[in-house]
Amino acid sequence: MKSLLLNAVESGERLEMIYISEKGEISQRIIKVLNVEDGSIKAYCCTRRQFRTFKLVNILSVGHLRKYNRGA
Repeated sequence: MKSLLLNAVESGERLEMIYISEKGEISQRIIKVLNVEDGSIKAYCCTRRQFRTFKLVNILSVGHLRKYNRGA
């Protein structure tokens, strides 16, 4: 996971992330990773349109942004 996040910092690629908050709320977000630190990442959350800090231990899943094909 950490290598994917570091690659996203260098490439500017947006990622899709599933995250659980301290309150136990699960959310799916589109993020642009700005910096990877010990135990956390700083990212722009496209879903919330805000800069956020996310704890690595609370990231349930992260991957390349999927492209959805819309039907006719």
